[in-house]
Amino acid sequence: MSASSPQVRIEAIEAILVDLPTIRPHKLAMTVMHGQTLVIVRLHCSDGTIGIGETTSIGGLAYGEQSPESVKLAIDRYITPLLVGEDASAVQAAMQRVGKQVQGNSHAKCAVETALLDALGHRLGLPVHALLGGTAQTSLPVLWTLASGDAARDVDEGLSLIEQRRHNVFKLKVGRRPVAEDVAHVAAIRKGLGDAIQLTIDVNQAWNEAQAMEGMAAMQELGIMLVEQPIHGRNRRAMARLSARFDVPLMADEGFNDAMDAYEIAQLGAADILALKTAKAGGLAAVLKAATVGEAAGLGLYGGTMLEGTIGSIASAHAFAAGPAMYWGTELFGPLLLKDDIVQQRPVYRDFALQMPAGPGLGLALDLDKLAHYRRDPDRVRPVGAAGL
Repeated sequence: MSASSPQVRIEAIEAILVDLPTIRPHKLAMTVMHGQTLVIVRLHCSDGTIGIGETTSIGGLAYGEQSPESVKLAIDRYITPLLVGEDASAVQAAMQRVGKQVQGNSHAKCAVETALLDALGHRLGLPVHALLGGTAQTSLPVLWTLASGDAARDVDEGLSLIEQRRHNVFKLKVGRRPVAEDVAHVAAIRKGLGDAIQLTIDVNQAWNEAQAMEGMAAMQELGIMLVEQPIHGRNRRAMARLSARFDVPLMADEGFNDAMDAYEIAQLGAADILALKTAKAGGLAAVLKAATVGEAAGLGLYGGTMLEGTIGSIASAHAFAAGPAMYWGTELFGPLLLKDDIVQQRPVYRDFALQMPAGPGLGLALDLDKLAHYRRDPDRVRPVGAAGL
């Protein structure tokens, strides 16, 4: 933008709740998901550019302290009044303004920052990853979560996905059953898929330290690639004891959000790997800061998900592609868990990887008819976990 060019201003920000059905129940230690609610952000600029962003949570408030409903409230009531009239191209300045006056609410900040970057990318004719430093990557490896709860069904699903060359690394959700039953479940899937296929497990904090000692010993014997957040995330000293005791790598998820957490986890030796999530960090720039701290401390990096839809997943992909190497891969499979979508072209997954879209901004466009179809009626309260969407 030249000195004589008029400044592009933020004119309006919409935060829209969208309820989408999933392809099957998604069973985690703390909840069972039958659908997913997304918060879609449309940021309108004075030059006519509209940037899009997205965020969500896992199971409403089951996973963390932010829900789609609270995100919409934070954007509508607090963030939008701060940004309307501000320079739409000064993304960092805008987010610093929000950061000074809005505490927490990382998901809302992430969605708004994504929309600002998408709009700026369209304005400059550049992809978002170029705004973050650029990348030579055109794809990111993506695992799939086998979470039906039935070992035989999970094995069939896994074998089918391997044959399709869609996924060849799988995460197993455990923690809803006694440890011995979880171990038997994982062992059955290990046998069904074969030793050559890499498996990880995610406990979602369901075990105590004694159970984790038992479970991790068994998982190590089964050749599991990594164990994700077996105990409460705030119990970092116990995480450090587990990390020191076992050879199987330990990954921090619920116990890790941002760069400060990465620093403290590294100090304590409370994990071997960090599950990076843009929504938890507070945006794309913030997740790259956390990744840099983790890399400097010698921790492994993994591109995590809040089970975002296409917009949030592709935004994360831009960040992960622009940052330090995701040695442990990513799990940006959220769009594949949804029966339908609100974008004109769904993401492409092939050769065990998510293909980066081409084009300016995020490289995505909303399907406005689908958005209107799945948009939540503001007078209707949807029960968490409801299948009827």
